[in-house]
Amino acid sequence: MSVVIDSYAQNYQSMAQNDLTQAKKAKNDEFYTQWADIEKEIMAYLDYNPNVFRDKTILLPCDDPEWSNFTKFFVQNFEVFGLKKLISTSYAAESKKIKLWQPTLFETENPNYDADKSRTNGKIFTLDHDTNQNGKIDIDDLQWQYLEGDGDFRSLEVKRLRDESDMIITNPPFSLFKEFLEWVLEDGKQFLMIGNINCLTYKEVFSKIKENKIWLGTGMGRWISGFIVPESYELYGSEARIENGNRIVATNNCLWLTNIDHGKRHQPLQLMTMADNIKHSKHKEVRGNGYQKYDNYDAIEVPFTDAIPCDYDGFMGVPITFLDKYNPAQFEIVGSLITNNPDSYSFGVPYVNGKKVYARILIHRKK
Repeated sequence: MSVVIDSYAQNYQSMAQNDLTQAKKAKNDEFYTQWADIEKEIMAYLDYNPNVFRDKTILLPCDDPEWSNFTKFFVQNFEVFGLKKLISTSYAAESKKIKLWQPTLFETENPNYDADKSRTNGKIFTLDHDTNQNGKIDIDDLQWQYLEGDGDFRSLEVKRLRDESDMIITNPPFSLFKEFLEWVLEDGKQFLMIGNINCLTYKEVFSKIKENKIWLGTGMGRWISGFIVPESYELYGSEARIENGNRIVATNNCLWLTNIDHGKRHQPLQLMTMADNIKHSKHKEVRGNGYQKYDNYDAIEVPFTDAIPCDYDGFMGVPITFLDKYNPAQFEIVGSLITNNPDSYSFGVPYVNGKKVYARILIHRKK
């Protein structure tokens, strides 16, 4: 039997590398998350724990309510979620190297407007009480002013805001993903952020997933319906579109990464036995053929997550997309068979019958 690469994961990896490379080269990090995707993800945490955000100070760095939906969403739900304080910061237009830029009416018609600072300084938006005393906390109570610097998350100014917060929630710049994650984790905050699926192969991410310190959120791939992009961004791909005047690209290669608990990660995978998989699996690579072993590691090759046998006690190599279904009470992550990932958890590139197999996660069943 020839080795079959999980095409679902392979396509993700290919697209992830392309998009991430493009973002790094162009420093194009203007991918704005749609309201529906934010709402769908956030509600999953509330379903699991209705008080997950209660009395919390939430920081939304890399955000801008003039364009982004994160601040708007949490402002609208401030009282419903029982938030203590909401802080969001935006990055200066000049630092983002935006050429065709004009300040919005939201900024220019506000008494705080400063033409000199408008292009060079970031902004800070805060919400923590009913400023106009109309009996409710809403968008009219959102206060803003210019930051001293450009709003870079690495600045001391924004680090102080991080230290003040309980949770950090955002869509960070793809080109600085590793650095941003390190920035979040160094202060031990709870977080929820969007990343490229390629991040699962980073040793900085994989090691923490293995140690059960971080995990995937509830949605990945096409679960995230797309990102709003600026006029200057090329609309490519079959799912690129314009909706309500917004230019949208559906990369299909992103995920939510978090350390906030949710119900999905506690749902066990419903799997067949090895014998039933060999007899009834919908995958022709498994049905009637069984499971092969790797040439360079004592584990069986499982090319599809739903083909994991529920009664096999040895090590198994599964697609990286398994992490979207990973229940730490059902399986333990042993390590990885991932190309170009020379860390202590990687056991090298996987081969079967002398042929290279796509990146795999090594797991075994908990008894």
